[in-house]
Amino acid sequence: MMKAITRQRQLRQAMPEAEHLLWRFLRNRNLCGVKFRRQHPIGCYIVDFACIERLLIVELDGGQHNEDEAKIYDQRRTDYLQRGGWRVIRFWNHQVFEEFDAVMEEIYRQLLLPGPSP
Repeated sequence: MMKAITRQRQLRQAMPEAEHLLWRFLRNRNLCGVKFRRQHPIGCYIVDFACIERLLIVELDGGQHNEDEAKIYDQRRTDYLQRGGWRVIRFWNHQVFEEFDAVMEEIYRQLLLPGPSP
């Protein structure tokens, strides 16, 4: 547990600029009044942003995620998260800078989809 907390702190301190930008708009219930957590642990993974009440994960990927090995890892990770009931949406870092409104619209759209049953 302590190892995961340490890793979360490291990831928060080393957030890429795209994550910093998106976090400014997701934090403090700014979008649809829902709470997002950043660098949130789920099982053995730490996700970029998670909205627990809507079971939505937002992942931002840099160029390293375009390599074959990373694609396999990301798919395995996404499969695991989806088996746990999470919806996972991914954006490339450059989309946050170049298509910010479209990124926010997609996150908003996902938040409006029916959520999990209580």
